[in-house]
Amino acid sequence: MPRYILTGAPGAGKTVLIRLLAGEGHCVIEEAATDVIAREQALGVAEPWSAPKFIDDIVALQRERQLAAAGALQFYDRSPVCTLALVRWLGFEPTKALVTELDRIEQERVYERRVLFVQNLGFMTPTKARRIGFEDSLRFEAVHAEAYRELGYDCVAIPAAPGPPRVELLKAALG
Repeated sequence: MPRYILTGAPGAGKTVLIRLLAGEGHCVIEEAATDVIAREQALGVAEPWSAPKFIDDIVALQRERQLAAAGALQFYDRSPVCTLALVRWLGFEPTKALVTELDRIEQERVYERRVLFVQNLGFMTPTKARRIGFEDSLRFEAVHAEAYRELGYDCVAIPAAPGPPRVELLKAALG
């Protein structure tokens, strides 16, 4: 079954696209990092990303969601490769759990090699989970692109556009 990854800069509109795809009846898998941050902040941890345990929590949730997903066509808001980019961005070393998951997704060819790289919108709105500015989001976008290319994925640009037309651009990119 085809499993497509949507990735790109924070605030680029990936979640909007995921929700529009879900509205069309597609199987979508939400971003794990945002949910881990929300959970930890609800428990009183102000900056959960400051501890390496954060990475293992994301990897575990990504794997759990991927294994539970059902549907002939699946769209993922980020992947373990994005978690590798996050590790690099935070200055951590990849954890054993992350390395194991990266090996698994490679050996099992879990995701399509064409990654839908959602281009930034020219601005970024910070949230409780997204605390970086636009310039940093562009640098983080470059770290993502590098991680995907390094692991042999082909990043297909999904240009900036309003939500529904952008979904059509995404579908066109899939052929």
